[in-house]
Amino acid sequence: MKDKETFNIFSHILVPEHILMTKEEVDELLKKYNVTLNQLPKISVKDPAAKLLDAKTGNVIKIIRKSETAGKSNYYRLVIGEE
Repeated sequence: MKDKETFNIFSHILVPEHILMTKEEVDELLKKYNVTLNQLPKISVKDPAAKLLDAKTGNVIKIIRKSETAGKSNYYRLVIGEE
């Protein structure tokens, strides 16, 4: 049986950049948009990108998407679920 090759999903052209945010960055984000943590869209702790970032429940991931009209857009996701 062959060894499994590992594939880094972040190297794929269709996968946007994902960044695990610090507590300070999250606090700034929540204040800037006047929202609570639970009002952010969610991402599962079992999502392949969250797994690669070693994200834990309660972390926030910043996703930087390329846009033809806006150049780049930032999206934020609260990590949910059990590890």
